[in-house]
Amino acid sequence: MTRKIGIAIVGLGPASLPHSRSLIDLAERVDVRWAVSRSAERAGAYRKQFAFPVTTDLDAVLADPAVEAVIVLTPPSSHLDVSARCFENGKHVLVEKPLELTVARGEALVEAARRAGKVFGVVLQHRFRPASLRLKAALAAGELGTVEAAFLSVPWWRPQAYYDEPGRGTLARDGGGVLLTQAIHSLDLFRSLVGVSQVVAAQARTTKLHRMETEDFASALLELGNGAPGTLMTTTAAYPGHPERIEIIGTQGFATLIGGTLSLSFLDGRKEIVEAEGSTGSGANIMDFPHDAHRAVIADFLDAVTTGREPVVTGNEALASQRLVDSILAAARR
Repeated sequence: MTRKIGIAIVGLGPASLPHSRSLIDLAERVDVRWAVSRSAERAGAYRKQFAFPVTTDLDAVLADPAVEAVIVLTPPSSHLDVSARCFENGKHVLVEKPLELTVARGEALVEAARRAGKVFGVVLQHRFRPASLRLKAALAAGELGTVEAAFLSVPWWRPQAYYDEPGRGTLARDGGGVLLTQAIHSLDLFRSLVGVSQVVAAQARTTKLHRMETEDFASALLELGNGAPGTLMTTTAAYPGHPERIEIIGTQGFATLIGGTLSLSFLDGRKEIVEAEGSTGSGANIMDFPHDAHRAVIADFLDAVTTGREPVVTGNEALASQRLVDSILAAARR
């Protein structure tokens, strides 16, 4: 049996729910030593849902030699500071997306992990859905032929009440709007599948459906990794919220990935479908999705800690996706 790895969760907001459920599923592989929040109120609420030990004392947790790894679920503005403290105390780190508020702070975080020599992973779980894995394998094997074009659409919805929460949709806490906070998952998956070599043109704005500092709509014309054309549209103003969609045109077939469901149609008449695992959190209930992909992210991270290899989504991979967000916004400003 694989040895258990001592883990602490830092940050007990909504993101802690799928992670905590995943850790329960992975009980044979992990020993959850602590769940940490600086808010006594959140710590109390979490204690009512989960049986893990809860504390507000991060220093004591980081001093615990039984804690080998930390899952950092705090707001993006704190990822660098919290993770750096973990590295300084000899812990491996799995951090929620996005890396940080800015690419520069994300680069500093990746460098801190490199200096510490610790495993560092990022929670971009869409790559771990069964349909995503099948599509990646089909592309790698050339089953679709040469990619001639690809499209990404993220027509999500968030009510104004969501942005009325302190810090939501601000540069100071979240670092950005729909691109960095919601669409980053699909953007990262899209980039990992077909690559993006440059942003040709873009638009970004805040629609009249929201009062917020950052963008709730962005679109772009892209050049894919092989030079083929691509397009992108992301928003949180598409009521009531619809599953994200990736479409890929190949010389030997066509792929459609809607939420977690993949349809492959080949020119020789063959068809293949990989069914979805559930909702995707595209509407007002931001936690309306199963935790299967989160469990897969954590399992991959545990494998990396155990074997010393890199996780699937490294800090540099997450940086590449965040740089793409910056490129889209820069093109929109031009």
